[in-house]
Amino acid sequence: MNESRDENHASELVGARLLVLTAAVLWSTSGFFVKAPYLAGWPGPVIAFWRAAFACVILWPLVRRPTWSWKLLPAAATFVVMNYTYLTAMAKGSAANAIWLQCTAPVWVLLVGVFVFGERAVWRDWLLVAFAAAGVAVILHYESKGESLEAVGWGLASGVFFAGVVLSLRQMRTMESAWIVAVNHLATAIVLAPLALAPLASDGSYFPTGIQWPFLAGLGIVQMGLPYVLFARGLKHISGHEATGIGLLEPLLVPVWVYLAWGDKPAWWTLVGGGLILLGLTIKYVTTPSATKPPLPATPS
Repeated sequence: MNESRDENHASELVGARLLVLTAAVLWSTSGFFVKAPYLAGWPGPVIAFWRAAFACVILWPLVRRPTWSWKLLPAAATFVVMNYTYLTAMAKGSAANAIWLQCTAPVWVLLVGVFVFGERAVWRDWLLVAFAAAGVAVILHYESKGESLEAVGWGLASGVFFAGVVLSLRQMRTMESAWIVAVNHLATAIVLAPLALAPLASDGSYFPTGIQWPFLAGLGIVQMGLPYVLFARGLKHISGHEATGIGLLEPLLVPVWVYLAWGDKPAWWTLVGGGLILLGLTIKYVTTPSATKPPLPATPS
């Protein structure tokens, strides 16, 4: 009986890890969709609107226990701005820079936790800060010599607002996660709708046609909605720290898919800066005992 139970548990662990791994791979396709030549010239807010709208198609049927709270308002507002800044950073600059700069979010969460909420930090936390700061400094130094500095600013802003999303979620731990995520995406679609649809009144621009439809649908359903479902199911059987460790595959793969599909090769300083940020994240999440405080949830980028 015990052997059978152990075998079932081992099977559940393997299945859960595969679900989280698949979610990370799907999340990493954001650059593949956004940097597609079929969407060239599309502003970040327009892309963010269509991604959120299509994500709602798969997220809302998952809601089982909707519960109203005023805390949903700042959480949704922060999520909207996070999407705006992240996809603007990706549209204006390289996909690699956008994802790595957004990965600085744990640093802001840590600093707010320590200096605002009085939480205790350990040596792994400060190493994360040091490596992330070094990585951002490398990217900023070399991008400041080119034309992508604005995109770097948007990327850093997306990291700040992603941290805001995480801090908001901490205040709503008792609420159903599917409900919160669905509300956030609906709010994003509603708020950004005027920015996305306004040009239609003047010159009809930025309304999807032909192959643009499947690319936008894929961005919302395949890259955002479906991986959330897989990740949530995987978390039922593995710890948050293990899931976050597996999730580090996402920022590694984002520039890979863009390069393989569209030939957009990241600059060497992006690889160096991103590598420093990754090292800090790895020390923080992969080496931290699972019994400690839950980590940053998987990125909604």
